[in-house]
Amino acid sequence: MKLTVLAALILLAPTAAHAAEIEVQMLNAGAKGAMVFEPDYIEAKPGDVIVFKPTSKGHDVESIKGMLPEGVDPFKSAFNEEYRLTVSKEGLYGVKCTPHYGMGMVALIKVGEPVNQPEAIAVKHPGKAKMVFQELLAKSGS
Repeated sequence: MKLTVLAALILLAPTAAHAAEIEVQMLNAGAKGAMVFEPDYIEAKPGDVIVFKPTSKGHDVESIKGMLPEGVDPFKSAFNEEYRLTVSKEGLYGVKCTPHYGMGMVALIKVGEPVNQPEAIAVKHPGKAKMVFQELLAKSGS
């Protein structure tokens, strides 16, 4: 009897949702041209892990000041190293490849609702990154 009750409780207990892993390649050339993240627009849920893969050499990933949800610490990877980012809070996460930022090597991660939308839109970007972010922010509903 005890074993049956225990089995029933285990079956009825809520199970933890598994976080998704989303891979982003850092490329010298991709579908959208030179120096790109693929994909450059990611929709995720809190707890998901974004895995940045240095498919081509000479790249890193770094958060963009003003484009992180409140309470999320800035981050920067080493060059040519895989970087795993667990997105813990809802909002928009703007990222760049440091040496190729002005060339438009940027990405936008939308986690749940874009709660930091006004702050993310207000950030100024150099060169081609400005145009790429206009496109990415439009996709996010921002």
